[in-house]
Amino acid sequence: MDVDWEAYGWERLADGVGRRRLPGWDATVGLALGERAVLLYDTGSSLAEGAELRTQITDLTGGRRVTHIALSHPHFDHVFGTAAFSGAEVFGAVGSDELLGRVRDREALRADAVRHGLDEAAATEAVDVLVTPRHVVSGEWTLDLGGRQVLLANVGPGHTGHDLVLLVPGEREVVFCGDLVEESGEPQAGPDAIPSRWPDALDRLLRLGGEDAVYVPGHGAVVDATFVRLQREELATRFSVA
Repeated sequence: MDVDWEAYGWERLADGVGRRRLPGWDATVGLALGERAVLLYDTGSSLAEGAELRTQITDLTGGRRVTHIALSHPHFDHVFGTAAFSGAEVFGAVGSDELLGRVRDREALRADAVRHGLDEAAATEAVDVLVTPRHVVSGEWTLDLGGRQVLLANVGPGHTGHDLVLLVPGEREVVFCGDLVEESGEPQAGPDAIPSRWPDALDRLLRLGGEDAVYVPGHGAVVDATFVRLQREELATRFSVA
C-alpha cells in the first residue's frame, strides 16, 4: 500500500494508515486501507469539507472510494461531511443513530455548529442531509477490509454518550480515539459529556491499545500511552472521580 501521504497533506502513521488534521477546529480524520475496502474515521465539519476529503482520498489512493465510515461521536465537526460519501457503510456507537435521527438533536447540532463559527447556510445544508449510522456498535465489531482487519470498539461513555474508537492492528498499532483524548487543548466536556465515566473509558482505551500503540486524538498531535494515562488522571481529578 504505497501511498504518498505527505503529498496530500496527510500524516502517515503505519503502512496503509494515515490521518489528516483539518483546518478550523483541528479535528482529525483517519484512513485505513485494505485490499478491498477503504475505511474513513470521521468526515469533517461540513458537506464541502466532506467533498474535499472525498476527492483527496480518491486521488491519494489512485481512484478508490471510501466504502466504510466510522463516526467517533455525534458532534458536528466529526459528522457533518458524511453525506458526501454516497454508498459508504456508516458505523457509530449504539444510540448515535437515534440521536442523529431526532429532529431536536439535529437542530441542537446545527445551532452548536453556528455558535462555533460554521456558516449558517453550511450548517443547515449539512443537517438537512445528515446521515445516521446504519450499523451500531455496542461492544466490539471487527471489519475485514481485505488483507487487514480493524476493530471498532464502543469504549464510552465519556466525552459523549456515544464514543467509538478504531484500532488498526499491525507492526505499529494505531488507535483513533476521537475526542476521548485531546492534545491541542484541554478535553472539552459539553452538556452531553458523562464526566464520571470518562476515566473508565480511557482505561478501556488503554487496555485495547496497550503500551506501545500510537494514539490519535480527536484534536492535536499523535500521543502515546503515557499521555493518555496522564490525561486520564487529570480528568479524574477535574471531575473528582477515583
